[in-house]
Amino acid sequence: MGSTTGTGTVGTAPSTTELMEQIAAVGTAYFQDYAVAAARHGLNSSQAKALKAVLEPVPMRALAGRLGCDASNVTGIVDRLEALGYARREAAAADRRVKIVTITDQGREVLGRIRDDMTRARAAFDSLDPEQRTALAGLCDQVLPLLLRPCTPPPQ
Repeated sequence: MGSTTGTGTVGTAPSTTELMEQIAAVGTAYFQDYAVAAARHGLNSSQAKALKAVLEPVPMRALAGRLGCDASNVTGIVDRLEALGYARREAAAADRRVKIVTITDQGREVLGRIRDDMTRARAAFDSLDPEQRTALAGLCDQVLPLLLRPCTPPPQ
């Protein structure tokens, strides 16, 4: 039995470039849905991503790394989350100069509501049968660790 790629070709495995484009399109659509759901709860996508990133306590500098932004930008994001009661900052026990960000119970609740409000993503994944879900989860488990490796700078 042949497979159909995103280009409509039957029987030909997609190229790496085609797969990269398909995954990028899925990721973009997913995060658009995430941003819309977050906005329903008064958060922009950066604030909602930060909230998810602090499910476990995280130093401010590490949070900046997880969000792919400058540490100075994280201050404003965390200020907003704190003002809403969704996160809190505390001094690290080992070094009081280091601030640790932690999600609050209220933050966990709003994060759950954001996920529940992701109607397009839910509909897309609900359309998969159990075998497809298992296959997709396995593929993600295989690819994600490779994508999460630290980036190496290009040779000069």
